[in-house]
Amino acid sequence: MTKTLILGGTGWLGREIATQLVANGDDVTCLARGESGAAAEGATLIRADRSGTDAYAAVSAAHWDAVIELSSEPSFVDGALAKLAQVASHWTFVSTVSVYASHDAPGANETAELLEPVDPEDYGQQKVAAERASLAAVGDRLLIARPGLIAGPGDDSDRFGYWVGRFALAGDGPVLCPVATERDAQVIDVRDLAAWIIRSGRDQLIGTIDAMGDRHSLAEVLDTAADLAEYTGERVVVSDAWLSDHGVEYWAGARSLPLWLPVAASALMQRDNSAFLEAHGKLRSLGSTLADTLADERQRGLDRDRKAGLARVDELALIGQL
Repeated sequence: MTKTLILGGTGWLGREIATQLVANGDDVTCLARGESGAAAEGATLIRADRSGTDAYAAVSAAHWDAVIELSSEPSFVDGALAKLAQVASHWTFVSTVSVYASHDAPGANETAELLEPVDPEDYGQQKVAAERASLAAVGDRLLIARPGLIAGPGDDSDRFGYWVGRFALAGDGPVLCPVATERDAQVIDVRDLAAWIIRSGRDQLIGTIDAMGDRHSLAEVLDTAADLAEYTGERVVVSDAWLSDHGVEYWAGARSLPLWLPVAASALMQRDNSAFLEAHGKLRSLGSTLADTLADERQRGLDRDRKAGLARVDELALIGQL
């Protein structure tokens, strides 16, 4: 039985990791405030404020086969390393491809230049700082996993599920779409990412790996989503300039079209995932992830308020201006 400590573990990815570990029969402890959600059934939740001086008192006396760090806050990462580095056989730091300085080179890999961590409020720079601290403390036992866009059921960012959910909601009505040419969508299913992180910890894999899914054209993603949703309406395709002029944002957030990126930044979704595949990463099909995401979208409510995308009323108002 593997004994694993997850620093976090009540958010989306952390809970999926814990769920799979418990299903494998492992001993799982999550140390978190517990504000992101409940711990996985069968996992032990230790509630702690990681900014406190005694945050790790309940876990620092034990030995851990694996520690999985999910935070982007450098002070949390530093604190955990100071207290736990000597009691962990293997350490995984879950970083992000947002650590890279640019996204203008299709096929870029783990050797690409990183951001310099000078802005403590910038997410990518926070992760760079945390990576460096982890390397200094546990470099001989460290896996740095840099996921791209994570997708699948339970996504509380509302990004990937927007399109399959919107086609299902629209039915035979119009849907506003960006120009899909010269753009890709590269996602990794949360369940595949969690399974790989667990396997890599058990195998004590070390190094830095971009945990990326396969590349698919944005057009393929939209087509597959529409087919799964049995959409029969008209896709209203408009230019980047028109969308920008009408206040529609790229990528994510309120009043956005998720997965739509400026052409100049499209390489964010065109990274080399060969290192992940060589490290025994397994990927389910795009259709499988979309189908499960659609079921999740239906369960949560197709017409709910979303963190990303256009509200249906706003979308129809924009279409009415064409």
